[in-house]
Amino acid sequence: MTASAVVVTGAAAGIGLATVELFAERGYGVVAVDPDADRLAELKAIPNVVTLVGDASTEATNLDAVRLALDTFGRLAASVLNAGIGGAPPIEAPGAIEHLDRIHAVNVRGVALGIRAAAPALRAAGGGAIVVTASGAGLRGDPYTWAYNTTKAAAINLVRSAALDYGYQNIRINAIAPGMTATPRTAAVREHPSLYPAITRRIPLGRWGDPREQAKVIYFLATPESSYVTGAVLASDGGLTASNGFLLPPTYDGEPMQ
Repeated sequence: MTASAVVVTGAAAGIGLATVELFAERGYGVVAVDPDADRLAELKAIPNVVTLVGDASTEATNLDAVRLALDTFGRLAASVLNAGIGGAPPIEAPGAIEHLDRIHAVNVRGVALGIRAAAPALRAAGGGAIVVTASGAGLRGDPYTWAYNTTKAAAINLVRSAALDYGYQNIRINAIAPGMTATPRTAAVREHPSLYPAITRRIPLGRWGDPREQAKVIYFLATPESSYVTGAVLASDGGLTASNGFLLPPTYDGEPMQ
């Protein structure tokens, strides 16, 4: 029985998968949760990882994940609420509000249910951490992504409020706000001949993030390395949200910038 476990939702690909791999490498037991049974099955080969097929927007899945962590590993140290979906038609389009309801169910309701499920186990263990994968889209507005931006902004303020409620119980709740990251979900953008370089040009570090880089930020917030951090939203976006967007950041062409 491994001493400590972490629950990771949205675990089958991208940032979630990188997070599962990182925690497992560093000796944690991991409960990997995702609705994609085929992709999730591939994680069973990773030592100290157990899987749960389920929808993070449901209370049953969140409770089952925590129960599985306790039954398998004995103690819950952290919960990483990474599950999220995006996309939406224009706000006046047919079905737009129904689509918003589904995005909200995963990106906001799922976070609330994840906190609700994890808190008793963390409290019983003397404390722990919850990390929510928000987005830079929750810090700024973007065209054509009104529903996604709305729900990620809601998730960020949910994190802040819940951190105030649970701090005295030694349960720290923080969020990571990733920027453009090379995941399967962003493949179409990265393959676009004009959109990809236009977006990349706005990132001060001049490149997209790697899922492993985001997982390391999550690991920091989920472990005692960040023992005095709660209610924080850590932007891991290459500097993208540091800008007002009026001017492009300078480039470095090998000569000192003036």
